[in-house]
Amino acid sequence: MARSFGSMARAGVAAAALAACAPATGPEVAGRADFDPGYRGIETILLDGDLVNFRVAMTGARDKADVEAYARCAAAQYALIRGAGFARHVRTTVAQTGSIWRGDAVYTISAALPEGFRTIDAEVTVRDCGALGIPTV
Repeated sequence: MARSFGSMARAGVAAAALAACAPATGPEVAGRADFDPGYRGIETILLDGDLVNFRVAMTGARDKADVEAYARCAAAQYALIRGAGFARHVRTTVAQTGSIWRGDAVYTISAALPEGFRTIDAEVTVRDCGALGIPTV
């Protein structure tokens, strides 16, 4: 069966995303095996039209990248719930108070692939989040 360029491109993006999630080896990942996150909730705030704010909180984050991933998963699921297939990252701030990490992220949600470098395919991202055990909206 012939596959369209779009489906092959999506498959390539999915494969690249999953490859990026493969466990690394060597001394640079020492201590990473003890990752035991506590996902403490997602707050979604519609700012204006397709601009949405996601506030997340978690414990056990290794660094700000874990908090950013949690917010990205929330944005992807929200896009799917709203019938959109894509999101574009605008900004994320991360702060830690004691053992609680908080993320404040803004994304635009759209049906068509938005311009920019920090775009996500919502369906692929939600699937990857599930595989990684990161909850969504």
